Amino acid sequence: MGSKRVYSICAMCTGRCPIVVDVNGNEVEHIWGNPHLLGGYHLCPRGAAGKALLNDTERPQTPLIRDGERGSGKWKSVSWDEALDYVAEKLKKIIDTYGAKSVVLSDRGGAITEFEKTFIAAIGSPNYFNHHAACSNSIHNAHLSVAGLARNGVTYDYKNCKYLVSFGRNLLESLVTGEAKNVIDMIDNGGKLIQIDVRWNYTAAKADRFFLINPGTDYALALALIHVIIKDSLYDSDFVKRWTVGFEELSNFVKPYTPEFAEKETGIPAAEIVKLAHDVGNAKPSVIFHLGWMTAWYSNDFYLRRAICSLNALLGVYEAKGGLIINKGPAAVGKPLKSLLAQVPKPKDPRFDGCGTKYPHLSGQWGLAQELAHVLLTDDPYPVRAYIVFRHDPLASLPDPDFFRSAFKKLDLLVSIDVNYSETGWFSDVILPEDTYLERTDHVIARNGPKPGYILRQAAVQRRFDTRPRWWIFKELANRLGVGQYFPYNSIEELIAWQLEGTGYKLEDFNEKGYIELVDKPIMWDRTDGLKFKTPSGKIEFISKKLEDAGVPSFIPYEKPIELKPGRFRLVTSKCALHTQGRTTSNNRLLNEYVSENHLYIHEDKAVELGIKEGDLLEVENEGEKQYIKAKLTKYIHPDVVFMLHGFGDDVPLRTRSFGKGASDIRLQKGLAKVAIGGNCPYTECTVSVKKAN
Repeated sequence: MGSKRVYSICAMCTGRCPIVVDVNGNEVEHIWGNPHLLGGYHLCPRGAAGKALLNDTERPQTPLIRDGERGSGKWKSVSWDEALDYVAEKLKKIIDTYGAKSVVLSDRGGAITEFEKTFIAAIGSPNYFNHHAACSNSIHNAHLSVAGLARNGVTYDYKNCKYLVSFGRNLLESLVTGEAKNVIDMIDNGGKLIQIDVRWNYTAAKADRFFLINPGTDYALALALIHVIIKDSLYDSDFVKRWTVGFEELSNFVKPYTPEFAEKETGIPAAEIVKLAHDVGNAKPSVIFHLGWMTAWYSNDFYLRRAICSLNALLGVYEAKGGLIINKGPAAVGKPLKSLLAQVPKPKDPRFDGCGTKYPHLSGQWGLAQELAHVLLTDDPYPVRAYIVFRHDPLASLPDPDFFRSAFKKLDLLVSIDVNYSETGWFSDVILPEDTYLERTDHVIARNGPKPGYILRQAAVQRRFDTRPRWWIFKELANRLGVGQYFPYNSIEELIAWQLEGTGYKLEDFNEKGYIELVDKPIMWDRTDGLKFKTPSGKIEFISKKLEDAGVPSFIPYEKPIELKPGRFRLVTSKCALHTQGRTTSNNRLLNEYVSENHLYIHEDKAVELGIKEGDLLEVENEGEKQYIKAKLTKYIHPDVVFMLHGFGDDVPLRTRSFGKGASDIRLQKGLAKVAIGGNCPYTECTVSVKKAN
């Protein structure tokens, strides 16, 4: 094998950046960004560190069956046939006893989900869900209610944007490579960036204005901005008249939320709020109010996100240069991909998590992961006895993992399919190790956006260990359960050829650039008559018919955040450029060298009051849970807030580089595995006490 260059898609986080991999023999020499799509070879540190994952011996290397108590770390290495037969026989018994709906499956979500969704539907269970209860449920469901589009139903035209306003989206630190590059290009082109957050960060450092907002008051600021934009006639009247419903009701609702009211709540001067409203009004429609990324903040986050969506609609930014461009898929140009999932009859049973029934306004597209523990413990609405968790780690991402561990004990079967030893994998009955993204080819995915196309993850090297690709694992399980007809291929090459039937393209067409563009120029719909919002009215709905029919109000009054008790702080978490939200990177040899543990950031005045100095070991406590972490003092954080990076406090001893390093935020988030109105867990309602450790 000589040197070669392979175009593919990164999987070190959920950003799925396009990459190009330089290979010599069977070794990865370097991983770059795909210059055809990113405008250069730049890539974030996580992406560049993928080669360390490939050769890491601290990941599962063979199928494993538990050989001791759950979580004991005692495993028996078995063949693939033995492992798959074991899982299939267990599933058959559970389905025979409790029905197919008693089997649930979760993943991280995203575009490459065809195999697992097809599998769970093929066996007759409606119960697919993903990690978005811990991430983006509130904005997904909010944007659906306003515009009929998921959060990712639009593309941000950053390069032509004149004004970008971000409520806490740390674009330049919790980064996706292409997005961060486009924001920097926007700044270089003269665009303005406004960052609103409870702490200074890298994005704030690049912003034209940074507002340190009182925690939990973002909704008051959004309502005040709407108030000024309407009162001072700064909105796009033609767009509002043509493409929205409920403007009069919105106008009446925001009348009490004056800039002076918002100043008292947010700490941001009223004059600054008025100035910002006029600045975006003058820049419209080349304006973006960022919808948010990880939006599992507060119980009312759904309404904050609806307000942000409403700001975008008032300024007429949809399908405008420098605004939000509605995504178009290959079907828009008559070249849809064939889908495995589309061949499977839709299961008829109601979902276990209440999406569409108990929660009629929430979409089952993402589901409610936090409901799983409650359902396991109560058998309401029905028993769940098998859980297949695929490249997802609920015990490292959902609040209060001990609560979930106790519920998981009721499972008859817990199967983890993953590249890493996850916390959930460590507690599982079976671990089925997947090839890394550098060792496997996945199905073709649609590249939705102004210029629709296709993109493909391709294997760059041969596998290192006794692992397998996802297309093979789910096909083999389906065969054993008698539903193999829904996986009608014998190789990934056969599947890709089937997907591309009728498009005029073939696998080799990805070799030149790693993707296929179906049009030469962006498709822009006519803003007068051609926009397509997937709401019941076909318009932006300030008053949402779907919500009102479900008995959910379109607006709710602002309420003050719950007052802090003396000696308590609000715990805020996030990620950095080196580590993802989960534990997929913390044990990576290259990344761990730079950031091996997290720290607690605390305002220096509060630290003085508590006798805390830089580097002191601290005890952070909530409801009896205690975590220990070193102190970082700063004056660039709200005094009511303490901050730590998410994803540390690893409990898996085989991950020797990250095991026991730093503190776990989710262990402190007691009692927050609940469903807020937007379907999110309200993570930032966690409060903690802090003191020097003895």
